[in-house]
Amino acid sequence: MFITRKALDYKMNFIPFDINCYNRFYEMFSSVFEPELINEICTSGQLRKFEENKILVDIGATITHLPLVISGSVKIMTEDKDGAELLLYYLELGDTCAVTLNCCTRASKSTVRATSETTAEVLFVPVSFMEEWMVKYKSWRNFILDSYNSRLNEMVSAIDNIVFNSLEERLGKYLRDKAWITKSAILDITHQEIANDLHSSRVVISRLMKKLEKSGLIAQSRHRVDFLEFMDK
Repeated sequence: MFITRKALDYKMNFIPFDINCYNRFYEMFSSVFEPELINEICTSGQLRKFEENKILVDIGATITHLPLVISGSVKIMTEDKDGAELLLYYLELGDTCAVTLNCCTRASKSTVRATSETTAEVLFVPVSFMEEWMVKYKSWRNFILDSYNSRLNEMVSAIDNIVFNSLEERLGKYLRDKAWITKSAILDITHQEIANDLHSSRVVISRLMKKLEKSGLIAQSRHRVDFLEFMDK
């Protein structure tokens, strides 16, 4: 649904700062945010496009903006003291990062790395608007609280997956999630990249991948994995 300037004059007491931005955001977020808030987001936010595997927010960076995913997907990673990474969760359309939210409220540094899993568009909203919008807009307050709750549940799920599931089970879930997020059963990925995401070694992952291939879950070739469960559907 697109809003014309005439319709805006009739229904609202403001003229959008950027009519193109407003129309696009209204189409995606009209069920979530008030029109006035959508207008403020367009006024204050900075929309950026990232190609695949680009860092949006890095570990140790001071958080000055809140990322809101507009299209594509973003993976959130943490890192141990030796620099080994671990995948926490993915962000998709309309999602934001719980850890970033926490940093916003305390003006601290990021403890996670956000990387584009696919080509992605992300709107960066200055954190200076966080408290103002929490008070001014009920929809924003609900969005922030719901986002924090969703991401917290995903991190608990990630911890449960590590503690209670075998690496083989984690690998199967990882490949399934990745196929779902990228909307493709064909995954362009190496064993080393999988090992990095799962905080394991390439040798171990290669052994388990062969096991999954024998079980019929996947087929693989150089730098490519076919997730057969989705291909059969």
